[in-house]
Amino acid sequence: MGEEVEQQEFSRTDRTRHREKVRRNLDVFARMLREARFDTDDPMTGLEVELNLVDDAGDPALKNSEVLEAIADPDFQTELGQFNIEINVAPARLREGGLATFHDSLRRSLNNAEEKSAPLGAHQVMIGILPTLGEQHMGIGAISANPRYKLLSEQILRVRGEDITINIAGRERLSTTADSILPEAACTSTQFHVQTSPDQFAAYWNAAQAIAGVQLAVAANSPYLFGKELWRETRIPLFEQATDTRSEELKAQGVRPRVWFGERWITSVFDLFEENVRYFPALLPITDDEDPLEVLESGGTPHLHELRLHNGTIYRWNRPVYDIAHGVPHLRVENRLLAAGPTVADTIANAAFWWGLVRHLAESERPLWSQMSFSAAEENFHVAARMGFDSLVYWPGLGQVRASELVLRRLLPMAYEGLDQWGVPPEQRDHFLGIIEQRCLAATGGAEWFVRRMGARADEQREDALRATLLDYCDRMHTNEPVHTWD
Repeated sequence: MGEEVEQQEFSRTDRTRHREKVRRNLDVFARMLREARFDTDDPMTGLEVELNLVDDAGDPALKNSEVLEAIADPDFQTELGQFNIEINVAPARLREGGLATFHDSLRRSLNNAEEKSAPLGAHQVMIGILPTLGEQHMGIGAISANPRYKLLSEQILRVRGEDITINIAGRERLSTTADSILPEAACTSTQFHVQTSPDQFAAYWNAAQAIAGVQLAVAANSPYLFGKELWRETRIPLFEQATDTRSEELKAQGVRPRVWFGERWITSVFDLFEENVRYFPALLPITDDEDPLEVLESGGTPHLHELRLHNGTIYRWNRPVYDIAHGVPHLRVENRLLAAGPTVADTIANAAFWWGLVRHLAESERPLWSQMSFSAAEENFHVAARMGFDSLVYWPGLGQVRASELVLRRLLPMAYEGLDQWGVPPEQRDHFLGIIEQRCLAATGGAEWFVRRMGARADEQREDALRATLLDYCDRMHTNEPVHTWD
């Protein structure tokens, strides 16, 4: 969800003071990295899932505040749109049965939440973009009550100086504008977290970047937006455009976007935070009273409020995270590429594949990123988002290869080894990676199933077909049978 902020106006003095404080935070962070004051002994993994809310007919239900009040569980939080909520699953260690723990905890929490929200006419759906969402749901009134969201929208529009333009060419074409960042709310995601030491952070982040395209190819779940069939993972271009602070002129000058794949392999986590400070002006220049150097020199752990808040407004697909637990700082890679669903089983399978593959690649003797260019990884990312299982991606030693074939031939064995390195129980490893294998063999993920089902309703009105297909999707989602087994 990001850090809580209060609604306020910012003066030029506020911005100057904030910039100086962020740079002071960065200097202290660099010193902390040198002095190794981080929790690295027994790494944790984590999971967050963003959900959509629909009514009984399958249309968006703008009721997140009522739903959260009914659920009354602090693990559930608001998100940008009133048709969104988020659940934060408690961190776990994979060697302690974490995959099953995540699966059982998430399913139990979602079933309990559904039981409490259904009487309100609001049902939870795990899908990247709600197919029944329309432009009529994009008004400023649909933003959640949390002041952070309205403030972010105002600041992005202020910096941009004009309405946000959405242009996406896929199987069909969409062109529209918005006077707020609410189209971002259409982009619900799953976030996988992995804790790592400062010394290993660069390897884990580089590995995550290198496999981003393959992740999308086998787990895409967002084929429709505003009634149009676009990319298999339409969240990617939509999110890139919905929070873009750049005018057309700034884009032409090569100014970097706030939703960013990046531009190079890194050698340290410091590279990412330093880029954040160097390239991006603050959207929320809120300055805390903490003196981070004074805290550090007195033996404490600085919160680095400004650096963390700034980091939260730069939307890398693999984001660096500095956090504190029980007074001890730690670092995490936050993977933000994928949509949730279609089922809890599919979601945990996607997580298992990522955790296993990233672990194996990060600890390989010859780094994958020494064998391929960063631009090749970025091209894989966008090609896979557009085409899903049909995408051809580049892989060292193979050249251009179909993504599903690459997973079956090369990457699944690596993921198996990576989960073994984590100490995952073999029965859990085999179960969840088996879902990925069967999905690749059937060439069927959430996006492919939805598009095929829509094809069977080609004679119906598009809006009616989308509602009916979404309700079919919801019925199957509740069975928790993986999507490749659906009819």
